[in-house]
Amino acid sequence: MNTTSRRKFLQTTAATLLAAPVVHAIAPLGRTGKARLQLSLAAYSFREFFGADVQRPAGKKAAAPAGPEMDMFKFVDYCAEHGCDGAELTGYYFPRELSADYLVQMRRHAFLKGVAVSGTAIGNNFSHPKGPKRDEEIAQTKQWIDRAAVLGAPHIRVFAGVTKEISREEADKLVVSALEECSDYAGQKGVFLGIENHDSIGSAEHLLKLIKQVNSRWLGVNLDSGNFRTADPYADFAEIAPYAVNVQLKTEINPVGAATKGPQPADLPRLVKILREAHYQGFVALEFEGKEDPFKAVPPVLKRMKELFAA
Repeated sequence: MNTTSRRKFLQTTAATLLAAPVVHAIAPLGRTGKARLQLSLAAYSFREFFGADVQRPAGKKAAAPAGPEMDMFKFVDYCAEHGCDGAELTGYYFPRELSADYLVQMRRHAFLKGVAVSGTAIGNNFSHPKGPKRDEEIAQTKQWIDRAAVLGAPHIRVFAGVTKEISREEADKLVVSALEECSDYAGQKGVFLGIENHDSIGSAEHLLKLIKQVNSRWLGVNLDSGNFRTADPYADFAEIAPYAVNVQLKTEINPVGAATKGPQPADLPRLVKILREAHYQGFVALEFEGKEDPFKAVPPVLKRMKELFAA
């Protein structure tokens, strides 16, 4: 190939590549081998027992604890006492004035108890229109990514959020943009973000449509078994399982159009079977949202989950 022909070939190739559409797609994680389900417990399960001076979301006031007051150190102790491999340290229940030293001491305490920090969870909203509110949500998410790195937490649960200011379609575009920016930042710290099927996302179809537009190796799904609002939540759970980087199991599901109105007991063996079939390897956290006293209700559920994981 002479110089002129070679130059023309390179110019044509470059033009073709530039004209080609950019592929944005988060793919299934492609796990192979035997499923490994590690038991964790979400601090959210004891939400009413944490004190008033914590980072509880605006509008959610602390109720007078009906039992012993909880803090993050006591929560990790509880996880250790009940044989949990990990503890999900929900961001809402850290002290309002949160220092780097607190995070370091928390990491030390968990290590000495033999409990992994399986992740943390924040209540962000990426659906705000462009402007100061959205900028603040992104900045706070990055702040929690920094905190997760100090804690040794490999995963942060994030939300898409809700809005009444713009259409859902327009909001989803902003969510994708925010996820890409924050996932890029998280990847630099070795932290995964897991977007949950929550708020505006009630189906596998909507969630897949959203995440498949995000180009990041550090984004997956925080798969919540109780938050699908469809006729068959188990089918949605199975469809999303290959994308999960963290799983939260609940004791109830909320199918739409069911003959029995309201929450229904979750079929835990069925959910665990779905995770096994997806070759899921990672933490499965109990996030207890029932009305019963968690100090009484949580231990038997943890025991049952251990039995199912060991089967």
